[in-house]
Amino acid sequence: MFIDIPRQLEAALIDRSLPPWEMDGSFLAKSTMEEYRAELTATPWFEETAATLRHALTREGDGYAVLRLGNLAKALGSGDRFRRLAAAFAAEVAAPFSPFPRWPLWKDIGVKVDKDPGKSSGIGYNAFHMDLVNATRPPEYTTLLCVRPDPLGGGPSILSDAHAAASRLSENSRALLAETAYNYGTFFDLYGVGEEYKPFPILDGSDPGEGFVRFTAKMLERSPLDRPHAEAARELAEELVRGQVSFMLQPGDYLIVNQRRFLHGREALHSGQETAPDADRRLLLQLFLRDAQADDGLAA
Repeated sequence: MFIDIPRQLEAALIDRSLPPWEMDGSFLAKSTMEEYRAELTATPWFEETAATLRHALTREGDGYAVLRLGNLAKALGSGDRFRRLAAAFAAEVAAPFSPFPRWPLWKDIGVKVDKDPGKSSGIGYNAFHMDLVNATRPPEYTTLLCVRPDPLGGGPSILSDAHAAASRLSENSRALLAETAYNYGTFFDLYGVGEEYKPFPILDGSDPGEGFVRFTAKMLERSPLDRPHAEAARELAEELVRGQVSFMLQPGDYLIVNQRRFLHGREALHSGQETAPDADRRLLLQLFLRDAQADDGLAA
């Protein structure tokens, strides 16, 4: 779902400067979230826009949303004032936090032509995955704020309803995906996401359509799997592609994804990235959200 900001709200937000945030461990401090909410709820159309955003991310909504903040980005730039406003919208959904100690809140995802092409900072196809797939408590939401799209025109975002994809598989394949037989990646120096989960089930829920779909397409090539479990995961990957939606994020677009429903990725960037100056290449900012209602008793 794409959510446009009412013009009256845009004008008010451009004139409003939120105070710097404070952190409580790896989380945006509750006092900061309360301060932002108090500042913005008095702004016309903010509460209505926030309610639309929350609904879009629920089971009754689309499960993802793109908040169109482009006019705010043009007026304010991509610096602190703009990021505080984006964080304030995010805090209307759940608690913003950073699981990575080297990033205080927002994590830069730029373009590195000499890195693994399949990574988020690479130039190739970034296949469907959920973030922090091997954590016992992965973030309920992952968010991406577009500062610059690919200047050469590539890299559309891709999303797929993971539970819908799994529902189209055979009963046998779903049974294999529900077994604790999968693993992927390393796990160290992370905050707020629990412990390492290894091995884990892909279908991590007691009821169909519930829980996380702990999948990353990279596990098909980089994790040891027996043939039945590998084939079931490959079938899921094919269904994810079959059901995908894609769109190009524009400057200021803020994508929020409910990880309990959707997996995300990105098509390859356009060829010729080495010819684009670093300062012009695609740049996203990533922020994670923890839903306290879904998981009480947060751990640092």
